[in-house]
Amino acid sequence: MARVGIIGSCITRDLWPIRGPGAENLAYLSRTSFPSLMSEPVAGFRPSRQSPLSGNQHRAVVADLTKTGLARLVAFRPTHLIFDFIDERFDLMSVGRSIVTRSWELGASGYLAQKAFRDARTIPRLSDACWRLWTDAAGELAAVVRSTPLREAKLILHVSRWADEMRTPDGDHRPLTNVAILDDQPADIGQQNALLAAYEAHLTSVMPPLARVDGGALRIADPGHRWGLSPFHFIPEYYAEIWRQLEALGVPQPSAEPAEPSVPAA
Repeated sequence: MARVGIIGSCITRDLWPIRGPGAENLAYLSRTSFPSLMSEPVAGFRPSRQSPLSGNQHRAVVADLTKTGLARLVAFRPTHLIFDFIDERFDLMSVGRSIVTRSWELGASGYLAQKAFRDARTIPRLSDACWRLWTDAAGELAAVVRSTPLREAKLILHVSRWADEMRTPDGDHRPLTNVAILDDQPADIGQQNALLAAYEAHLTSVMPPLARVDGGALRIADPGHRWGLSPFHFIPEYYAEIWRQLEALGVPQPSAEPAEPSVPAA
């Protein structure tokens, strides 16, 4: 039976029904970045038993701060490991000897008020410093893949880009405008897509051979998407095409069942 690991985002995770058959054979790491994934735990951080976040959101934040995700993924021994880089849009933060992901969930968690984050410094995603951290971490992750049970997994790159247009209910296509990474952080779609292309090219150069799944021209935003309008909430045809390609790589499509809203899982 296929056991699928994901280092990525909702564009891959939402292919599986949240509570449906097949989800039990899924390990999902989200709201993280390669430099954060490969970093040391945040010294002095203490998880709270109560959080304003949902359970899955909170677990994702805690995993990013305590650096437990990669070990959990290795122990899961996936038969397939899928990478997508849509969550690689958030700035990073330097916290002592650790690197963490400055996601919306981290901000909403209240953890930035802890003493451990007192001297935290933001590393902008589009900076040269972030690029150096990311490429170094990609090489480290490739070494982990080669030296652990992850080497037995079929590696898959889910080619990811932000949509620059949406399809209206009457079938018209209109440009996407006023997009943001966080509420106070507008984003340039062209810059984000250039960064995604660079990340994918670098990963391909350092990782063992990667199969690719690519929705191509079907990357069109859907205002009727169940999680709302976003540059990475696509029309239904996109997900159908990605499933067709994944099935050809040995990933069986789970049975569809009613799902609850998708949230990042640790």
